[in-house]
Amino acid sequence: MSKKQYNINEYNKKRNFNATNEPKATEKKSGSQNRFSFQKHGASSLHYDFRLEYDGVLKSWAIPKGPSIDKRTKRLAIRTEDHPLDYIDFEGVIPEGNYGAGKVLLWDKGTYENITQEDGNIQDLGKAIDNGHFLVKLAGEKISGGYAMTRINDDKGQWLLVKMDDDEADGRRNPTSTEPKSVKSGKTLEEIQ
Repeated sequence: MSKKQYNINEYNKKRNFNATNEPKATEKKSGSQNRFSFQKHGASSLHYDFRLEYDGVLKSWAIPKGPSIDKRTKRLAIRTEDHPLDYIDFEGVIPEGNYGAGKVLLWDKGTYENITQEDGNIQDLGKAIDNGHFLVKLAGEKISGGYAMTRINDDKGQWLLVKMDDDEADGRRNPTSTEPKSVKSGKTLEEIQ
């Protein structure tokens, strides 16, 4: 199975930085904070962008229905290009006529721990992503606990995001519906300008 590689050059090629205020990827930065974010993105179709800081970039997936904290729910996630680290807390409006046009809200943020194991040892996250399966434990303001990501169709970049069965799993709560505000500005998507 071929492993599609992503890099920040692909990110820059898709954007006109004279028109959008998204951060430009100048070079891969070193980062070791293991941050993550979910950005609610009102593009041509509403979705949530899941971003994991790894090896100086943000590994990224678009999740049409957003994350779930119900262990019985599987969410489709589409792999997108790596984003620069400065994008982790981006919030604003991508103008019409630009790639990803629409409002972007920082819905959740925090840190993560790679808990992917191979032969009893923690596996490198980049290797796990390339192999198509990894586990992370999130510590965010809205979303916490273990999540599994599994590639289901390499050609289409399709993955599944599934909440692991732990103390943070809750089938009665739906934070994407009940907690719409930004953790950065306190605004709803409609209020972003």
